[in-house]
Amino acid sequence: MKSLNTLFLLAMLMALAVFVSGISPGSGEPKGKINRFLSDRVVLKCDKYPKVCHIKGSAGSDCCKNKCVNLSTDVSNCGKCGKKCSYGKICCEGKCVNPRTNEKHCGKCGNKCNSESSCIYGMCSYA
Repeated sequence: MKSLNTLFLLAMLMALAVFVSGISPGSGEPKGKINRFLSDRVVLKCDKYPKVCHIKGSAGSDCCKNKCVNLSTDVSNCGKCGKKCSYGKICCEGKCVNPRTNEKHCGKCGNKCNSESSCIYGMCSYA
């Protein structure tokens, strides 16, 4: 019985050493490479866990087709999931706009032209 306990303890120590060293069993990966022991297995999807879209580094706080997106700026999901902006338009505040002519979003989102100028070719007061 004592030898069985010793064998079990030895096996546990070897498993711990492999885990800590970052070497995948049988792969022969050298230390310093990324050990994907948990990263390949733990995948949180936003359709089941919507809070993953609120973590730091997420693409946005909304979930469309199991991807985190920002409905205010995403041209493939502008204002709602699946609403794509047509060619030449961008998504600003959840609406598809033409940045070459839009007075509130001239050239880019939020670039508002003043009352004396107009948006031409994406610039306020071009001429």
